[in-house]
Formats: sequence, C-alpha cells, structure tokens
Amino acid sequence: MAEQIKDKISLNRVTHSVRAAQAVMQYGVGAMVDFPDQTLVTANPEYWSGTAKIYDDRFAKALGVDWFAMPTNISYTRFPEWYFCPKCRKFQPLKKWVSEYKKRAKTKSIESDEHMVKHMQCLNCYQDLVVARIVTVCERGHINDFPWVKWVHRKARKSVCGNPLLKFKTGASGTEGLEGLSISCSCGASATLKGAFDTEGFEKLDKESRTEEFHCEGGHPHKLIKEKCACYPRTVQRGSSSVYFPVVYSSLVIPPYADKLNARIEKSKAFANCITIIEDEEPEDRIETIKKRLSKWAEKIALEIGNDKTDIEHILYRKWLEETDDEIDVSGVKYRSEEYSALSGEVSTSSGALGDFSRENMNIVEYNLPHVKSISLIDKVRVVNALIGFSRINPVMNKTDKGFVHIKEPDTRWYPAYEVRGEGIFIELEQRDIDDWIQENPMVIKRAKHINDYYAASFIGKNHPRTITPKFIMLHTLAHLLIKQLSFECGYSISSLSERIYCAEEDDGKQMAGIFIYTASGDSEGTLGGLVRQGRSDAFPSILRKAIRNAQTCSNDPVCILSRGQGRESLNLAACHACGLLPETCCEERNGFLDRGLIVGTFTEKNIGFWKELL
Repeated sequence: MAEQIKDKISLNRVTHSVRAAQAVMQYGVGAMVDFPDQTLVTANPEYWSGTAKIYDDRFAKALGVDWFAMPTNISYTRFPEWYFCPKCRKFQPLKKWVSEYKKRAKTKSIESDEHMVKHMQCLNCYQDLVVARIVTVCERGHINDFPWVKWVHRKARKSVCGNPLLKFKTGASGTEGLEGLSISCSCGASATLKGAFDTEGFEKLDKESRTEEFHCEGGHPHKLIKEKCACYPRTVQRGSSSVYFPVVYSSLVIPPYADKLNARIEKSKAFANCITIIEDEEPEDRIETIKKRLSKWAEKIALEIGNDKTDIEHILYRKWLEETDDEIDVSGVKYRSEEYSALSGEVSTSSGALGDFSRENMNIVEYNLPHVKSISLIDKVRVVNALIGFSRINPVMNKTDKGFVHIKEPDTRWYPAYEVRGEGIFIELEQRDIDDWIQENPMVIKRAKHINDYYAASFIGKNHPRTITPKFIMLHTLAHLLIKQLSFECGYSISSLSERIYCAEEDDGKQMAGIFIYTASGDSEGTLGGLVRQGRSDAFPSILRKAIRNAQTCSNDPVCILSRGQGRESLNLAACHACGLLPETCCEERNGFLDRGLIVGTFTEKNIGFWKELL
C-alpha cells in the first residue's frame, strides 16, 4: 500500500506537529488537522516514517497484534482538495492550483517547493488560499469534497460544462446564512448553498432528475483510495464533531507484564534484533522460527542485561508462544477482572520485581467510612491507549459495528498508541451494602429503568444491548464527584485525571464493585505522588465526605435534580455540567449514565441515596 505514495514532502516540524496523544485521539488516522496554512488528513500508519514501540502483551493479544507504536514522524495526505482565493474568489481543486503554480512560479520557488506545500497562494493576487469550509461524509465512514461542480449545475438546471471554472462568493445580495453563499461557473450556472445541509438533500436531487450522480464517492483520503458506496452522503462543517469519532481502547499494564525484568528485556538491543527477525518472517513461518531460536535469543538477552536465562526464556515464551483465547473485548468483564484482581491485591507480586506497577494496601479501619471495603494506593501504573479505528456521523464501539473503519492493513501487526505513567487510588465497595440498598429502595430500580429506556432507544443502544444497573450508575457518579473534589483539594486539573469503573456480578464471571481514579496526563503532572497522598486516611475521608455533601446541591437545581432525562441522548438524570459532568477525556462512558439522586437522594425521595449516611 505504501508504494502508492509518489512524493513525500517534509513539513515544518514546528508548525505541522501534534502531540502523541492527539495523534491517537482527536487527530488520529482519518481525521482532519487544521494547520496554520492548510488542512491535512492523518494517513494510515503504514505511511508513517517514525514510531517508537510500546509493549503490553496482555493488551496486544486481546487486540490481535504484536505490539503498539507511538508516532514520532506522522504522514499526512491533502484533504480537502478545494481551495479558493479570498481576493479574486477563484475556487478550484488543488491539482489545478498546483498546475498553475508550476507554469508561472519562478524556478527557485519550484525547486524549493515543487508541489506548493510550503506556501499555498494564488499567483494572480498573491493571496494565501483558503480551504473549503464544508465536506460530505457518509455512514460507512467515507469523506469527500462537497460536489461543487455537480451542485452548481444541477441547481441551475444545466448540464455540467466541458471546462467548469468556479468562483465562490459570500454575502450575495445582502442575504445571510447559506443563501448568502453562492458559487458561479464560467458557463453562467450559479447557485447558493441553500439546502446543502438537508439530511436527504442529495437523495432528493437524484430523485428529481432520476439519476444517481450524488451518491457517496467512497473517499478514504487516509488510505489514498476510493471505494464503491451506495450511500447518500451528508454535508457537514469541516470542524463538526460528527466528522470523526475515534475508537480508542485503554489498558492498565499489570503484573506479571509490569515487572522490571520484562521492561529490561524489551529495552535491550538483543530483543530489538529478535523483533526484526520476526517481522521479516512470513506470518505462517513465525511460530516455527520462534520455537527454533527462543533458547538462543534468551541467552543473548541474558548476556546483555545480566539476568538468568531461564527467567528470560519464560517471559519470551509467554510473549510469543503462550496460547490464548481469540481476541476478547477489552472492556468486558473477563479483561477487566484481571485488572481488578491486581488493583485489589488478589494477585500478589514481589515488590522487588515491580517495574510499572506498585500497590500499597491501606488499613481500612483508619478511614472510618461506611460501605468502603478497601482502599489501595497505586504508586505506579502505566496505561496504554490504542487507536483501532474510527467512524463518521455516528459513534461506534468496536470492529463489528456498521460504519467502523479500520486504520491499518491486515498484515500490519501494530496499532498507533501512546502511554502514560502515573498513580491512582482504587476504592472497593461492599457488595452486600449495595445489594441491600437496591432491595430496600424500589425507586432506585425505577430511576435506573429511566436511563435503560433511553439507552435502548439510542443509536449505540440499538446495536449494543446492555443493562445499566443502579450499582453501575452509583459507582460512575461517585467517580465523577470524587474527580471534581480531588481537583479542588489538591490542585490537579480535572482533565489530568481519569476513571475506570469495575462493575459486574457473579453471573458475569466475577463480582466487582470498585472505581480506580488515576492520573491520565502525558506530562509530568501527577507523577510525584500528589494523588496517592490524597488517598491516605488523614485526607481521603474528608475528600469523600465533601464530594457527597457538595452533590446535594447544583446551581441548576431544581431543574437538574428533578430531571427525567438530560445530556447526551438523555442518558443522565440528576447530572449536568454544573454538578456531575467531566471533560470527556476523563470519562469512559462519554458523560452518560450519571445520577446524583442515587448518591444523595432527591427532593421527593430523600432516602434513596446510597451515601445518605455522610450527609
């Protein structure tokens, strides 16, 4: 696939760079990035010229890859292709602008910038070119330029001329909105953008003329390809939130994958040589090659890092030869239960062997808090976040969803990712107390049913049936309230903290009732023990009590507390931006499934709050 690229041009690293986290989240593969002088699309990882390997064997096996890679030198493709001059108003695709540039620019300019990448300008007016504001997207994940030529001629009821030359004007005839944006062609055809954003606008145009001109063109600019597509696209603003929904999975690196020896092996030169050999092998030959060379590889690594060969061979076997189940849901109970066991201390590890994971068990008696079974301080933790795909128009959750777009070729054995190292507080609650609370309060079940009904009617709910339990809503809301209070108490920015909710029953495979709040920032914030310090017995009880008491009131009450559905697709009850919502980078559920009523009660049902004893 990479051989399709004919010209690779280096961009200014200062003006055309994004952080590693951005390259995996909002500016990931397939997303448009607005740089100072142009808009580009992040290309498929096969085109990237620089990456740094990230290892998390448990996570990699769950996603069916060998490792992850943090981008260090990203490739982009040009999209949108339509640009106009703000002075003469000429409006045409980039290939025509570049063609004119090559004919008229000075030789030195062409030698230094052959494809007009460094300075995009109109050579008639010497004005910087401006990218088109709108594009079209479809539910299958395609994105294309707005069909400017077809639109202006169809609206003018004319056939497309042989050499369309467009001009883009604003404020036509003193009108505002879309009627004030007009496009005219040299053949005399002219039209405004009125109706361009109608949901079924393109389909209606084809029905009127009994043609199929306005079907989606199937563009995947990140792959440099176009596919056949039977959908009718929708027109959206280039910066609209519906243009790009990344599908990002995250995982905690836990024992035994987090020990020091594992990290030393992965950083050794001998291990890097092993990876190179494995990469060069054909997929069907890799296992046999590993089996034949495993002992020698372990010996070479042992000589380099000075550890016992047997231990190294065991780790290499676990990495490459240990049989596992097929790809599993990384947000499912089975995967999460392994993290839960590590966070709660069910899995014991020798402190001397720890590298990226360190846990301190606290004496819960010193906290004097109801319903809290245990508190663990996680002094060290590594979190890997991987981009596996994206969608447009509607968000999706996994590879099987309609509209999911893969961001790599099948033969590519890694996903783009970034990692953060930080700390956290794990709070485990008493399951028996939760069960009693639900049984004694029918209103708790009724409030959860409201949220379940809204979820079942939502786009994601129709594709992913799920029961949202009162227990989950309570745990999730508690996590949000604690994150807000921790931000006030210890000076963390809210966006530097994140949550992981562990909620399941015995019938699911393992009973879990806990929340993990951890630093999720990619910089140095939160790595010096500030969050862990707030989890000790002389600080955390006060923080929890304040979080619960502050949840009693909201500046939007009584509207908020009496709500029967608010927020995204009405998936919250008593929770709004003034009380329960967080930046979306903090939340696993896109700020859904929240209700202060299950924490502190409501005006009419004061006794249904699980934490009423702390009020």
